[in-house]
Amino acid sequence: MPPAPRSDLPCGGLDLGGTKIEARLFSPGLDLLDTRRIPTPTGGLDALLEAVADQLHWLEAASGQGAALRVGMGLPGVIDTGGGPAFAANLPVGGHDLPGALRQRLGRALPLLNDAQAFALSEARGGAGDGAERVAGLIMGTGIGAGLAVLGRALPQIQLAALEVGHLGWPARLGDALPLLACGCGRSGCFETLLSGPGLARLAEHRLGVAVPPEDLAQRAAHDPAAEAVLTLWADLAAELLLTLHLAQDPQVIVLGGGLTRLPGLLDRLGAALAPLRLGPLPLPRLALAAFGDASGARGAAIHARDLAPC
Repeated sequence: MPPAPRSDLPCGGLDLGGTKIEARLFSPGLDLLDTRRIPTPTGGLDALLEAVADQLHWLEAASGQGAALRVGMGLPGVIDTGGGPAFAANLPVGGHDLPGALRQRLGRALPLLNDAQAFALSEARGGAGDGAERVAGLIMGTGIGAGLAVLGRALPQIQLAALEVGHLGWPARLGDALPLLACGCGRSGCFETLLSGPGLARLAEHRLGVAVPPEDLAQRAAHDPAAEAVLTLWADLAAELLLTLHLAQDPQVIVLGGGLTRLPGLLDRLGAALAPLRLGPLPLPRLALAAFGDASGARGAAIHARDLAPC
């Protein structure tokens, strides 16, 4: 089980995404004390590092702990904590030693975690997966990513390509119904191209002739069988990815996060699509929505930093 953290100090989490950098300050009991969100700059790596530094300094000041505050950061993509080049489809970090660049700019090393790993860790510790031995997190938003927490801990080896499930190819059985689209990773036919928020709009455009935002598509589906058929096809595709997580990692719970979890009736829709895919007598994992919503990634990053800090 995770080591008991110090009970008298706050901790902070940074959630670095393609559109925003979220800073959240938590109490020793992981209650949210304060939060600050700024847009992710688009001017290259230097501007990104400057924005992260600004958020870190805000956390340090808000906590009253200064540089002694334990802070972790979650970010999308492939992170090589050993100094190799990073990759993220929606951040200007490609080819750079991101941990080294951050350490040089910030004056200290931050524990880094893939954002989906941070999300899974948060939901395994007091969240929708609390008490389960193996908790997978699946983020369905601008992109698609997955993470895994085992016995309430993030797995340190899952920092590189493991669980970059958005870049797996979707199944042949759905091939005739799906458009083959190029992905930001350089491949074609990745789950992310159709399963993400923008991907669902692309799927609607392919089937209906017009791109429809997910929230509008859900409203339209209530009275339009063609729109309902798009959501049914999307759920079939999502169920295939859930099955892949189930067979590869055997989680007892899969917690869903990201903007697409706001679709009405999502759990029922995905559960109905997943049930026919069950392999023999194997029990399917329980599906759940994130208990901590948008805060879960930053919360998981803070937990990770706290776990690594000396007590």
